Amino acid sequence: MSPTKTKKRFDCLAFKDKVQAEIYEEIKDLSVEEQIRYFNRAVETGPFAKWWKAVREATRRRKGLK
Repeated sequence: MSPTKTKKRFDCLAFKDKVQAEIYEEIKDLSVEEQIRYFNRAVETGPFAKWWKAVREATRRRKGLK
């Protein structure tokens, strides 16, 4: 019995490679501190910003921080 082949509609690895290359081009000339700010800003403004904020707040509460 041979496996059934399906036509790919989306290549996850190709997409990941493309996005990583785009990010690299944006940050390649930045210092380490600037890169950290770049990623922090991306987390705070990106599509998962609301979720990330909730996770950070829950972690702080669990650790007894404000």
